[in-house]
Amino acid sequence: MTAPPEQIAPDPPRTSRGPRLAVPRRLVRPLAALAVPALAAGAALVIGAVMLIALGANPVEGYASLFTGAFGSVDALADTAIKSMPILLVAVGITIAFRAGVINIGGEGQIIVGALTATCVALWMPGLPSLLLVPLVILAGAVGGGIWGAIPGALKAYYNVSEILSTIMLNIVAAQLLSFLLQDLLMEEGDSHIQQTARLSENADLPMLPGDTRLHLGVVIAIVVAVLGYLLLFRSTLGVRLRAVGHNPDASRYAGMPVARSIVQAMAFSGACAGVAGALLVFGSQSHRLIGEGGAAAFTQSAGFNGIVAALFGGLHPLFSILSSFLFGGMLTGGIEMQRDMQVPSALIIALNGIIVIFVVASLKLRTRVEAWADRMTEER
Repeated sequence: MTAPPEQIAPDPPRTSRGPRLAVPRRLVRPLAALAVPALAAGAALVIGAVMLIALGANPVEGYASLFTGAFGSVDALADTAIKSMPILLVAVGITIAFRAGVINIGGEGQIIVGALTATCVALWMPGLPSLLLVPLVILAGAVGGGIWGAIPGALKAYYNVSEILSTIMLNIVAAQLLSFLLQDLLMEEGDSHIQQTARLSENADLPMLPGDTRLHLGVVIAIVVAVLGYLLLFRSTLGVRLRAVGHNPDASRYAGMPVARSIVQAMAFSGACAGVAGALLVFGSQSHRLIGEGGAAAFTQSAGFNGIVAALFGGLHPLFSILSSFLFGGMLTGGIEMQRDMQVPSALIIALNGIIVIFVVASLKLRTRVEAWADRMTEER
C-alpha cells in the first residue's frame, strides 16, 4: 500500500557543486586568475637563476641587486615608476583591445605616432601657457595613437585583415616615419646632424611632483588612464558591448550590436592609450625633445611589447595592470643595477623578459580553469 502523495518527502535537489565559499565571486575570481601568472613569473625567475649560475654569478646576490636597484630607495622607486609609466599605458590599451576580441601588437607604432603628433603641436604653438599646452599635447598624443590604432581596427572589421599582421606592419611604417621626419622636417637646425628636435617649449614640460625626485605628472596620468580604462570596460554600457563582442561576436551581431564599429572603437581606444605614452615620453624626458637617434626602439624603450606582457600578467584587468607594470618596470630598472654589480650582460634581462612571456602565455589555459573553479566555489554577489 502506497502512502498518500502529500506524505511522500520530495527528493533533495541534486547538484554537482559542493559547498560554496561565502565570498563574493567578483573579489575571488580576479585574485584567483592573478595567482596563475604570478606562479608563471616565479617559474621564469627559477630559469633565470639557472642562467645566472651558467654565467658564473650568484643568483641570490643577483636578484637581491635587482630588487635593490628597483625598490631599494626613494630614487629607485621613482625611476621604476617612470619606467613603468609607458608600460602601464600600453597595458591598459592592450586590455581594452583583448577584451573586445582583437589583438593589438602595434603599441610601438602607436607610441611613435602619438609622440610625433604631440611634438608637432608643441612646435606649432610654443607660446601657449602651460595650463593649455600640457593638456593639448597629451590630447594630441591620444588622437595620433588612436588614429594609428583605428586603421588596423577598420581593416579587421570591414575587410577581415589580420590585426596581428597589420599592426606589426604599421610599427615598421611608424618607425620609418619617425626617422624620415627627424632627418629633415623636424630636425634641430645646426651642425649636429643628430636625429632629434630642438628643445621643445618649456610650457609643454610635464610638472614635477613633490619629493625632489624625477617623478613627474605623467605617472599620475598613467594611473588615471588605468582607472578610466576600468570604468570604460566594467562600468559603462560601451564596455559591456565591447566585452560582449569579444566574447561572442556572432551572438552580439544577432542581438543587434554594431560589431564592426565596436572593433574599430576598441582599437582606437587601445591606440590612444599608447599615444598618450608617446607624448609623456617626450615631454617627461630630461631632454624635453623627440629623439630618434638609436632607432625607434631606443625611444619607445620597447614599451609597446612589454605592455603586452604586463597586460597578460595583470589578468587583462586595467587596475591589476598597475601592479604588473610596476613590477616589470622594476625589473628593467633593477636589471641595470644587477648588470653593474654582477657583471652580467644586459641581454640577460631581455632573455628573462622573454621567458616570463612564454610562461605567462603558456599558463592562459590554466588560468581559465582557475577562474572556472572560482566560479564554482564562490557566490554570485
